[in-house]
Amino acid sequence: MAPDSLEELDRVVHEPSREFVESTNVWQFMQTYDIDGYEELIERTTTDLPDEPDSGVDWFWDELVDYLGIEFFEAYEEVRDDSEGPQFTDWYPGGELNAAHNAVDRHAARDNGARNHLALVWEGEPGDVRQLTFHDLHRQSNRVANYLESVGVGTGDTVGLYMPMVPEVASILYGCLKVGAIAVPIFSGFGVDATATRLADAECSVLFTADGFYRRGSKVHLKGSADETIRETEDLTESGDSPVEHTVVYDRIGTAEDPVERLTWTRRDDWWTEAIETQSDSYETKSLPSDQAAMLLYSSGTTGEPKGIVSPHAGALIQAAKEVYFGFDHKPGDRFFWVSDIGWMMGPWTLLGNHAFGGTVFMYEGAPDHPEPDRFWEMIDDHDLTAFGVSPTAIRALRKRGDEWLEGHDLSSLRLLGSTGEPWDPESWLWFYENVGGGECPIINISGGTEIMGCFLMPMPIQSLKPCTLGGPGLGMDVDIVDEEGDSIADTHERGFLVARDSCPSMTKSLWSGDERYLEEYWSTWPDLWDHGDWAQKDEDGLWFLHGRADDALNVAGRKVGPAEVEGAAMDHPAVNQAAAVGVPDDTTGTAVVLYAVLEPGHEPTDSLREAIAETVGEELGKPFRPREVLFVDALPKTQSGKILRRAIGSVYRGEDLGDMSSIENPDALDAVADAN
Repeated sequence: MAPDSLEELDRVVHEPSREFVESTNVWQFMQTYDIDGYEELIERTTTDLPDEPDSGVDWFWDELVDYLGIEFFEAYEEVRDDSEGPQFTDWYPGGELNAAHNAVDRHAARDNGARNHLALVWEGEPGDVRQLTFHDLHRQSNRVANYLESVGVGTGDTVGLYMPMVPEVASILYGCLKVGAIAVPIFSGFGVDATATRLADAECSVLFTADGFYRRGSKVHLKGSADETIRETEDLTESGDSPVEHTVVYDRIGTAEDPVERLTWTRRDDWWTEAIETQSDSYETKSLPSDQAAMLLYSSGTTGEPKGIVSPHAGALIQAAKEVYFGFDHKPGDRFFWVSDIGWMMGPWTLLGNHAFGGTVFMYEGAPDHPEPDRFWEMIDDHDLTAFGVSPTAIRALRKRGDEWLEGHDLSSLRLLGSTGEPWDPESWLWFYENVGGGECPIINISGGTEIMGCFLMPMPIQSLKPCTLGGPGLGMDVDIVDEEGDSIADTHERGFLVARDSCPSMTKSLWSGDERYLEEYWSTWPDLWDHGDWAQKDEDGLWFLHGRADDALNVAGRKVGPAEVEGAAMDHPAVNQAAAVGVPDDTTGTAVVLYAVLEPGHEPTDSLREAIAETVGEELGKPFRPREVLFVDALPKTQSGKILRRAIGSVYRGEDLGDMSSIENPDALDAVADAN
């Protein structure tokens, strides 16, 4: 976790050479626009300067389109219309484009060798390797698009991706974008309840899944989970019918050819080979409005159902492209590997950001330590990877396995390292920098969210870095640190709330469920300020740091889930009457889930019952969210309005000051929490 003060971080560790700085894309951008240094770069791209007409958020996002070579089918009329306020800004109004055209079609159409450049290099956990050129990806994406239209999917319809990390996920994503459908990626490790909630909310008529995948040397059967999920969606709709009408099953683990492996099959199911590979490989990609929804990405809040974040074609593409090009200094020969599932924002971000420039993405299917803890280092060596992004949790776990696993692996192909999802601890950051990056690769530690399909904070490769820093604001991102009154305290170097003072093209304009929750979640704390919910701090050298979430979201190993989802899963166990889930520090995952449970009458607290409740949560939401501890209490502390005081419960567990408890209805319950076992 992040340290309580910046003292132990207050030393520059990474100092880029002049030669490296002048080789970067961001330095070239600065030369083009006569920008003298990093501070002026941030000021020019995020702040309107009265004596500099070519500056500010509008100027940057307008200039960026041509600078990055983004192709619009129809030119936009103005860079944005914010007449309804930053909450509902319309970016690139009047313009038409398609993210899939920019990421795939135009590269496949070129005769200069781009069509035969590798779009994807993939390695399965058993060691099998596949490579797809842009020509291959283009044809496969077209087949997906033609299939979708054949089953009635068109612009604005939703399509679920409950898939393992195989190359086909890219063609499914791009096939959806080509027809104007909204892709709904879902984490393949989610349990039935979490998956069903998202499918039912999105009302997906088509679901792409697989028979299974490999994890730690074993076959994980996914089709059965998909079947159960579809059955459960029937209970979540008013009609009692599942929205899923067609399921396309990719044969990853050989079920289609192995008579021993039996699958339940219904009339809605088709194998990938029959549904997709029989389609034409020609398709005319649709021209779509700039703000046409491209993806529906779910992010969990502190209360209620998961939030459906709507990412537009123009914004998602341009934001991801900007961050890969400048932050990760994209070069034509790069091979970019970010450890992520397609169901998390970083999966689509990696594809769009690199493929916008015809870059090569590396994908891996399995566990980071199978068959041995050197799997990542082996793949970096074997495939000459140049950029490697990973969560601090993964690095903490690999660091504990020992430095000897790095020996014998040549990691010199790496130019940059990346991380996101949670705060670093200095020891692990330094280990990553020195042992994996050789003391030369900058760690581009980024933070933003699904809500913006990108980053509020990210270092530029030209910056000097201290351990754990996030550098500063992303280009074009007008962010600040404020106190409880909403006043800026960034330059006082105090810890405060991370906010955005303006919108950006990739920012969701609402939630799938409507404006009310959107405004309440992000814009209700202070007038016209986006409250991102992170604790942030800027040091005296201008470097920014994060200190974790300021809200109740449980961020386990970089994966967020709302406490209400964990509690709901726990209460599905017949012995649990009420539950409260809190996040607590964990050396490996950064945050672990601790669950407090009130039992139904007639049930006694036992170790076997703890295990059964934890197992129930793990099965429904996925193993990352399985509680580390289950503790029993007779009652949960609540406010007079009946709201469970999760923060107070977490503070008791961590031994922290409770603060103002004047609203609590049953203060004795806090004593019971302290004595819980």
